[in-house]
Amino acid sequence: MNWLITGGCGFLGTALIARLVNETEDKIRVLDNLSVGKREDLALVAKFSEQSEKNLSWSHHERVSLIVGDIVDDALALLVTDDADIVVHFAANTGVGPSVDNPRLDMTLNVIGTFNYLEASRVNNVGRFVFASSGAPAGEVEPPIHEELPPHPVSPYGASKLAGEGYCSAYNKSFGIDTVMLRFGNVYGPGSLHKSSVVAKFIRQAINGETLEIYGDGSQTRDFIYIDDLINAVMLASKVSNIGGEAFQIATNRETTVGEVAEMLVAEMSNVGLKNIKLKNTEKRLGDVMRNYSDTSKARGILGWTAKTNLQDGIKKTVGYFIK
Repeated sequence: MNWLITGGCGFLGTALIARLVNETEDKIRVLDNLSVGKREDLALVAKFSEQSEKNLSWSHHERVSLIVGDIVDDALALLVTDDADIVVHFAANTGVGPSVDNPRLDMTLNVIGTFNYLEASRVNNVGRFVFASSGAPAGEVEPPIHEELPPHPVSPYGASKLAGEGYCSAYNKSFGIDTVMLRFGNVYGPGSLHKSSVVAKFIRQAINGETLEIYGDGSQTRDFIYIDDLINAVMLASKVSNIGGEAFQIATNRETTVGEVAEMLVAEMSNVGLKNIKLKNTEKRLGDVMRNYSDTSKARGILGWTAKTNLQDGIKKTVGYFIK
């Protein structure tokens, strides 16, 4: 198969590419603007050639090729999706905080960027489109979150991901593209060097001798999913038949407070020599929900997927990666 992976130099993209390179003979085209992930991150998982839009080829001497560009460029989207069998759309403005700081940028990247790649997939007859969504569209609801809940997003990020899901559904119903929406929990793990979410942020702060900042009192809950488990779900979403137009919660079905995660991280970092870590509570962040975890029974029943890594083991592996 020919894969196009947007945001392929990032945390999720490089993890998927590593799996594809090790387990398949497929060809992979990466589209990334290098604003977060870098060429060096892609080089850690695969040899690649860098191509321009004037010399695009699936038959280049390297199985992996990189095109530097932005998802808001609709003309480029048409070029890079040509002859792709599957698009995995990871590229996005991620997180509640950045969306509150700049809601227009969040909308531009997450709504127009997603639309560009759905429309390019339609024009170029791409068979499957896997969309990286989130639990954020659900908003402030009584968890666990499941696929049939009416959405009530409380952040611009949640609204933009909801819009992306809406377009995925419409392109499935109107044009027959097998769109699959994966609503990821809070992903963490090795490779998350540039990620701004809670686990990676806390580890970076500790390594730099900074105080760990917890928004609010730390009682807010999240569903933390290890990167290998998430990539297993993406692999299944790429090949399971008869799932076009479906959304799946991809998380662990476990509720953990941010305070508990901070304590687990402090204990593990102490084990590897990072002592006297300080924590402080700051103001609650705008757009954050208090409770969030997922019912993953639909993914288990249809995709045959479950998360296998427990949080303690995953944190140990993640801290080890950052220390190394």
